[in-house]
Amino acid sequence: MLFLLGGFAYGLIEVCWRGYSHWSMVIAGGASFWVFSYIAKTELPLLYKCILGSLTVTAVELLFGLILNVWLGQGIWDYSKLHFNLLGQICLLYSVLWGFISLAAIPLAAAASKLIEKGRA
Repeated sequence: MLFLLGGFAYGLIEVCWRGYSHWSMVIAGGASFWVFSYIAKTELPLLYKCILGSLTVTAVELLFGLILNVWLGQGIWDYSKLHFNLLGQICLLYSVLWGFISLAAIPLAAAASKLIEKGRA
């Protein structure tokens, strides 16, 4: 359930931001949100949790970008025209934005995780 919620949210963010998304981003979002639920359980300050959230999404996007865009030539996104990009697959601007999104996403993942666990009990 966490995976589906995160996948839906990620796809929705992309549709709102750039007008469309790709099926692979549902998987990327699901994986990221699942990791967010574990980040939320740490005793780290919120700032560090947000940094970890940003690094998580950035790493997932890099992995997906290298596989889908570079290796398979899908051309789903290209950040090569943005400053501080790596192979056109990730860039500093979006990493910072994911850090801010993590402010809401990590507590949401924690709450969703608790609800799911409560439902299993």
